[in-house]
Amino acid sequence: MNTLHPGDAKLTDWRASAARFEAEVAKAVVGQARIIRLVTTAIFARGHVMLEGDVGVGKTTLLRAVARALGGAYERVEGTVDMMPTDLIYHTYLAEDGRPRVEPGPVLRRAEDLAVFFFNEINRARPQVHALLLRIMAERSVTAFAREYRFPNLQVFADRNRVEREETFELPAAARDRFLMEIGMDAPRDAEARRALVFDPRFHDTDRLIGAVAEGVLDQARLGAIAASIQVAIQASPEIETYVVGLWDALVRPAEAGIRLSGIDMATLVQGGASPRGLAFLVRAARVRAWLEGRDWLVPEDVRAVFPEVMAHRIFLEPVHEMRRGEIVPDLCRAVFETVPAP
Repeated sequence: MNTLHPGDAKLTDWRASAARFEAEVAKAVVGQARIIRLVTTAIFARGHVMLEGDVGVGKTTLLRAVARALGGAYERVEGTVDMMPTDLIYHTYLAEDGRPRVEPGPVLRRAEDLAVFFFNEINRARPQVHALLLRIMAERSVTAFAREYRFPNLQVFADRNRVEREETFELPAAARDRFLMEIGMDAPRDAEARRALVFDPRFHDTDRLIGAVAEGVLDQARLGAIAASIQVAIQASPEIETYVVGLWDALVRPAEAGIRLSGIDMATLVQGGASPRGLAFLVRAARVRAWLEGRDWLVPEDVRAVFPEVMAHRIFLEPVHEMRRGEIVPDLCRAVFETVPAP
């Protein structure tokens, strides 16, 4: 593969395609520009995405629009409590002649052309299903029917219902590390966007809404090469490198960094996480963000813009603090930014 440089026309053309991709997705999802930008960042960073939020805020609509605009072979499954791992690989049935038949399941149906796999309400499926999916995400391969299937362009999108707790199975924190980003999605706060969602009939017919999104805006077969070129093209100065390592140190050892949160023993707050792999993902996403902004160098804002979505689910707290995770982790991230001086 030939390395591309920031000024190369190919990278410029792809940036224009990324902008068109965002515009197409925005046709179906109103008032969520930041969420769309984060998903676009994850796509060009070649990372899997977990989306969570309340019921009815548009998570599934967003991911359906993303899959349509992204192009490539696409499969979708619905998480259910009775789903088994084999349901992802094959399904059996009785044919008209009364004989049993075995057909490929959603992972194998499109064979090695599979590019987008959408797992709706992943926390309704059992841990055994999660285990198989996480392995496929990590290795982009699976062995079935006495052969190995490889999925070089696979990107997994999942959403999680954070409201209901009955008959749900949450992914453990260590397993969630396989997702590049966990993106929280709430209803838009802009008054005009809220009005449109409630009163504009266009947003009441989801299938028609998705149908208006252009298909295959991005060329899935070439995304991997472009993503690799972006990582080479976007440079990080020694000052930015020092800044990122400083954020890492403060996040892992907040007490030593002088961070204080009310009513919390900072020396025992963080149990683990924020690994070198997590920091590498952070820099990877920050470089894509800089490229989308039209720069060939990193600035602190690139790191800040993706930090919560890339790092928050990689911070493992002591069990006594997990019930307050949604309050503590954002406070910790804010304190880290306030403590570590930006270049």
